[in-house]
Amino acid sequence: MTKRTPARPGMTVAVAVAVLALGGLQGSTAGAQTVEAVSTPSKTCHGTQPKGGSTGQAGDGGPEDDTPMYRTLDYVDKLVTGRYSAIYTGLVLDEDEASIDIYRIPSKPFDTAVCDAAEKGVTIHLHDRDINEKDLTTLLDRVSEDMSRWDGTFNMREAGLDGTGYVVIGVDDPDTAEPILRKALGERNAKYLRVEYAPQAYLQ
Repeated sequence: MTKRTPARPGMTVAVAVAVLALGGLQGSTAGAQTVEAVSTPSKTCHGTQPKGGSTGQAGDGGPEDDTPMYRTLDYVDKLVTGRYSAIYTGLVLDEDEASIDIYRIPSKPFDTAVCDAAEKGVTIHLHDRDINEKDLTTLLDRVSEDMSRWDGTFNMREAGLDGTGYVVIGVDDPDTAEPILRKALGERNAKYLRVEYAPQAYLQ
């Protein structure tokens, strides 16, 4: 299976996964994750810019980061942490295919800026969402603040953003936890939740 890795703005060189560990020894599963494609792109574009693109950038990391995909990603990072932060939801990298799946509230100017900057060899897939990363993070904070609320019913072990527009909640008993969490967080928020099994984590 192709490894698709969620990444966060401002951390593109390290390609950090957005996983928030919850409580003590739990949640130590942070790291690269395999992420399934969850939607069909509304638009796909293929890079045409030469090395460095129109911005002339050469990558901020070491030699391993000086590739068409990482240079393109670095430019995307500047867009989504700047003028387009209000429409940005998340992104997922596929290093094997040199592709970047970007999830955003539809914006023609943003799509044009990203596609025009992509270097040769890089494919951009743009996916429609109706929520931005800021609001997802607010929901994630709400979930994490309630982590001990469910003790005795189920154990919440981790939570994080998966890069595609969902808050993923790792628990010991998904069948029990999912309806309880969906009801507690409300119908409007429930569609952004993914409740999955997460094993107990221990320090090595």
